[in-house]
Formats: sequence, structure tokens, C-alpha cells
Amino acid sequence: MDIGAGKGWPESALSNFSPHPFIFRGFTVASMEGLLQSLKEKNPEMQKHVMTLVGRAAKFKGMKKKWWKTQTLWWQGEAIDRQSQEYQKLLDEAFQAMFTQNTSAQRALLASGKAVLQHSIGKSDSRKTVLTRAEFTGRLTRIREQLQAKR
Repeated sequence: MDIGAGKGWPESALSNFSPHPFIFRGFTVASMEGLLQSLKEKNPEMQKHVMTLVGRAAKFKGMKKKWWKTQTLWWQGEAIDRQSQEYQKLLDEAFQAMFTQNTSAQRALLASGKAVLQHSIGKSDSRKTVLTRAEFTGRLTRIREQLQAKR
């Protein structure tokens, strides 16, 4: 199953572009894309704004940020090394929060059944993206297994 915006359901609903609101560390997030793009913002107020964006609006807001030159991302004014375990824990926490809090995200993930999840348009080099294909699909697969075990 190849996840992506503009595809059928549940593929499109599993895209980070989908509007799946949730609370992350006390902040309202409109979509996973909004949160991911916000991590490129050093300014906490701008970061808060980007978290309210969905889909292409979020993507375009972060496109011109040159975070990859230093491999530095940000959470509320604190620098985070893109290649660090701290960053991986932040991603784990964010995806867990979204799928715990948002029932439409849960339904879409459960609807994927036992399909192998792919994201063909994603990048694989962690130095060039805030979320690699493997980071994305690995988290979705792990959370899907947790949700299926609760049924």
C-alpha cells in the first residue's frame, strides 16, 4: 500500500498531509505535516503557527528552510540534532500522540490491515528530509500492530 495525498482511502488518510488534529506537548497540531515542517522553525511563535497548517500549506512553509546544512531542527527554541536519538524519540512521541488521540487516523491505519506500507515519493536519506520513508512507514507499522493487538 503506497501512502500519499490524492490517492484512495486509506492511503490518502495516512498521508502526513491529512488533517488529523492532535495535541503534542501542550500545542494544538492540525496535521503531522504541520508539526514536521514546524521543526524547521527556530522561532517558537512561528513554529506554533506552522503547527496549525495542513497539507501543501504546511509543506510550502518549510520548503525554503535550509536546516539540512547544519542538520539542526528545533523544538520550542531548543536545537535538536536531526541524527540524534532525541529526535527519534520526538518522532515516536508525535506519531503516538496523533494515533492515540485522533480516531479518523486510527480508522485509516487499521483499514490498512496487514498491507506492507510504502511511501514511494518519500526520501530515504535522513540528511535531506525530516522524515525518511523508513522512519514513516516503520512507525505506522508499529502503531498499527499496537492498535490491532488492542482489538
